[in-house]
Amino acid sequence: MTPAPSCKLPIKAIPNAPRSAVVGWLGDALKVKVHAPALEGRANEELCEFIAVSLGLPRRAVTVALGDKSRQKLLLIAGLTLVEVRQRLAALE
Repeated sequence: MTPAPSCKLPIKAIPNAPRSAVVGWLGDALKVKVHAPALEGRANEELCEFIAVSLGLPRRAVTVALGDKSRQKLLLIAGLTLVEVRQRLAALE
């Protein structure tokens, strides 16, 4: 039995934006504006939910692996490869 695909996606998060949106790529990192403030993990929660919805995944499939308190984050995405993530995000632009 093969393991379910997963990948790590580098993120540059911008909290307190007027609305949540994918801005584009900065090298390997995806720049994402998040509506929530960077207080008590709310921006991380909204970032994970926004990315999960954007990729058509359940909320639990996206977690912050590194960078809880940083704008530079590493998200762990279960259920998709990095190629599939990039394809789905490209379709949104």
